[in-house]
Amino acid sequence: MGFALARLVHATWGLPQTVLGAGVLAIAGRGCPHYRFRSARVTEWRLKRGLSLGPFIFVPRNCPRRLVVHEYGHTVQSLILGPFYLPVIVLPSLTWAGAPALERRRRHRGVSYYTFYTERWANALAERVCHEPSMR
Repeated sequence: MGFALARLVHATWGLPQTVLGAGVLAIAGRGCPHYRFRSARVTEWRLKRGLSLGPFIFVPRNCPRRLVVHEYGHTVQSLILGPFYLPVIVLPSLTWAGAPALERRRRHRGVSYYTFYTERWANALAERVCHEPSMR
């Protein structure tokens, strides 16, 4: 998908997460380094976790490139799912990442964060589109 077409899809089919991403950028992205990765704008923010909302990717400073590639997989999911991205990907992913009981369970059982369907699919899409390794 070309850059212009991706922007059009983010501005129409993916409008909810694009607006939300622009809001996060305005609040949490001030004074942070930014750069472009494919059709997305990457912001290196102060938090220790990644987040992808439409064409806006937020990653920790000095993170491995594999994390940026992974987050770009979520950007591709956004292009595919449009308005369904928030309930199908973002909400389950935030729950998987942030619920203390799930964090303990992953830690005790040695389960990778990236085994959850939202993350596994993002990795597969990112590696197919970017031809680079993603998170594992």
